[in-house]
Amino acid sequence: MGEMKIARYYEEGHRYLVKCNLCPHFCTIGDGKTGKCQVRKNSKGELYAEAYGLVSSMGFDPIEKKPLYHFYPGNDIFSIGSYGCNLKCRFCQNWNISQNIPVDPESRKRFSPEGLVGMAVGKKSNIGIAFTYNEPAVWFEFMLDIAKNSKKKKLKNVMVTNGFINPEPLEELFDYIDAFNVDLKAFSEDFYHTQTLSKLAPVKDNLIRIRRKGKHLEITNLVITGQNDDSGKFREMVKWIAGELGEDTVLHISRYFPVYKMSAPPTSVETLQDFYDIAIEILHYVYMGNISSANGQNTNCPGCGKKVIDRSRYDTWVSGLDSYGKCSKCGYQVLDNI
Repeated sequence: MGEMKIARYYEEGHRYLVKCNLCPHFCTIGDGKTGKCQVRKNSKGELYAEAYGLVSSMGFDPIEKKPLYHFYPGNDIFSIGSYGCNLKCRFCQNWNISQNIPVDPESRKRFSPEGLVGMAVGKKSNIGIAFTYNEPAVWFEFMLDIAKNSKKKKLKNVMVTNGFINPEPLEELFDYIDAFNVDLKAFSEDFYHTQTLSKLAPVKDNLIRIRRKGKHLEITNLVITGQNDDSGKFREMVKWIAGELGEDTVLHISRYFPVYKMSAPPTSVETLQDFYDIAIEILHYVYMGNISSANGQNTNCPGCGKKVIDRSRYDTWVSGLDSYGKCSKCGYQVLDNI
């Protein structure tokens, strides 16, 4: 891959200090140090994207696994991720790549954008590339270069993200990213402050930006025992989603299991079901994740109630929609991307 890639979105300061403007942390970084994400490093007053080309995981997945249930259902997508994250979630299921950075990144093989896009086009059932596993925003430069190449090959680009990015870089991504799944981790600034070391407000603002831009948007909310499982707060969140983003916004409610620094017991299935019942009264499309139950998996038409998509784990059957994504019974527009 050659020499290290200079990062975007930073300002030079005095005595080799730099200020990173990629995300709302606005890290001030000293010479030889990295920002909170651990992969954007200051070297003598220049900020470098240390993770450029560095891939931790890759593979073809059902797009439903992202999770995206309303974006070309039943297709595969080439998923890739790197290292680092700008949040410090105590419950991170991918902490081994988001919080543990290779001691010697230079010893690892690096990939080119063209090489990865070549892998993506090599599988016929693949519709595009998903930036996932760790937080793709901290991989900004590489993600953007891949997405530009991907677009030339008529592939779709998907970003699975915590949504903690500044407006200007997000705006640049809008030209190349077709769909977003955003983790809305809670509806409380206190939760974001204590459990993720970040802030809720920028995430809410970015959800509104994504929706206003007309991009496909789905939201995931991991319900954690004793942390963000207050039904009143959850109802407040769902009402905000309906009011600010629209009743047709797809919401995935996901079951938590103990991991990393969080030892609270798994979310009860009853709690998840209660939250599903609250959400489905307000939103048209609500799903439950990380559970074995078939409940909360299928898609029903909001117009007439007909079941239009069947799901069994990651197997998907589009049974009640025409080729335009409309309900075959009543004509309701269920999907825009099919």
